[in-house]
Amino acid sequence: MRKSLFMCAFTATRHNPDLASFYARLRSNGKEHLCAVIAVARKLIILANAILIRNTEWTPQYQQN
Repeated sequence: MRKSLFMCAFTATRHNPDLASFYARLRSNGKEHLCAVIAVARKLIILANAILIRNTEWTPQYQQN
């Protein structure tokens, strides 16, 4: 489970604008790569739990073209 979550977080840092900006902000504040990716993984877990609890769909903050 941990490896899968890590790979999802790593991919999200490249392809999801919301999480990519979160990752970039952590890196610019001096966090190491692995620490920042783990923070993104934790954020993914929090987002998934919120979506399940609220019974809603994912609504990104960015506008898709």
